[in-house]
Amino acid sequence: MNTAKPVMGMVLKGYPRISETFISNEIRLLEEEGLTVHIFSMRAPRENFTHKSVQAIKARVTYLPSEFWANLHRFLWPNLSAAILHPGGYARSFALACRRFLRNRNFLTFKHFFQAAYLVHHARDLNMAHLHAHFAHSPTSVAMFASEICGVPFSFTAHAKDIYTSDAVQLAEKIDKARFVVTCTKYNKAFLENLVGGRHEIHCVYHGIDLELFFAHAVEHTPKPPYTFLTIARIVEKKGIPDILAALAVLAREGFPFRYVLIGSGDDKEAVRGRVRELGLENHVELAGTMTHEQVLERFQHADCFVLGCKVAASGDRDGIPNVIAESMALGVPVIGTRVSGIPELVDHEETGLLVDAANPRELADALKRIVTDLPLRQRVIPAARQRVTDVFDNRKLIRELVALYRDLTHL
Repeated sequence: MNTAKPVMGMVLKGYPRISETFISNEIRLLEEEGLTVHIFSMRAPRENFTHKSVQAIKARVTYLPSEFWANLHRFLWPNLSAAILHPGGYARSFALACRRFLRNRNFLTFKHFFQAAYLVHHARDLNMAHLHAHFAHSPTSVAMFASEICGVPFSFTAHAKDIYTSDAVQLAEKIDKARFVVTCTKYNKAFLENLVGGRHEIHCVYHGIDLELFFAHAVEHTPKPPYTFLTIARIVEKKGIPDILAALAVLAREGFPFRYVLIGSGDDKEAVRGRVRELGLENHVELAGTMTHEQVLERFQHADCFVLGCKVAASGDRDGIPNVIAESMALGVPVIGTRVSGIPELVDHEETGLLVDAANPRELADALKRIVTDLPLRQRVIPAARQRVTDVFDNRKLIRELVALYRDLTHL
């Protein structure tokens, strides 16, 4: 009998990732609560730096081969080993992969199956009691196939893009097979429960943030022109950066004094750079690129407002509740957001921030002007926003809820 402490295998798309501090914070807090975690990452980190919080994580990491044909030799023995040790499970998992491939005709299905067998082979000495995946697409595919092979139950956390750009039938199958499913907004919870016709309860646990960290860096200054508007986001369609630029162009034409700082990178970076030039905003806009958490905290100290123009992308992709909105609220930087997805669960219009239709440049421009010049509004919104995140977004409170869920529904 294996008397070693049971281990949670955590399947991630990549680790560490500079844009996913909520996952590294979750792993760190799970360890503080006494859980032993082993990370299975589907690819190596792409950035050459990371946040300091990652350094506190004790979990060992196994990197799964990310390219199939280039790593075929690395897949062969782990798959043969898994087939020998778990012949029935390996056959069932392969049959599942074939059925899913026939539905989506996506050869990545078989890569995920081979990665799953690689995972099972490298977990054979871990006393792995449970597998949990972050994101409902490829990491959950790997966890599901691995669970079929070795019989260890799996669960997953569904976030945003992974929900709304996934094939509905494929996603419903994952929910049916999982021991349980967690998501990070009530909006997502309702969508997923409807997807499976109410057959399963989806557990909603917000990501949460480190309130002590952000309260310790509270921003306390009276806005003065030129006012500083700040956005921190991946530069992709769903973040609505072009809508923000259109509103800024309105302000520039009216002679309103401002500067705009955009922190982040992404697929649409060059398109955004071009749009800045087209609108004549070069003297107003700073494209600051990707920064560490510590550098971002420093930039917040000079911000008068945080703004995101979140929207539903053409692909169906959309945000849940961007953690940076909660972080801004905790820091005392008032937020302008949109009524998309789970954002109204945290931002109440004119109570804890402002909500607008970002596709309406006039409306967003007026909100930007108001949030930095209407001092009674700021005096009302800033403390209410801090109280809101204290009540519902404290990551230490939320992680205890998550640990209780894991321990109630698994053998951890």
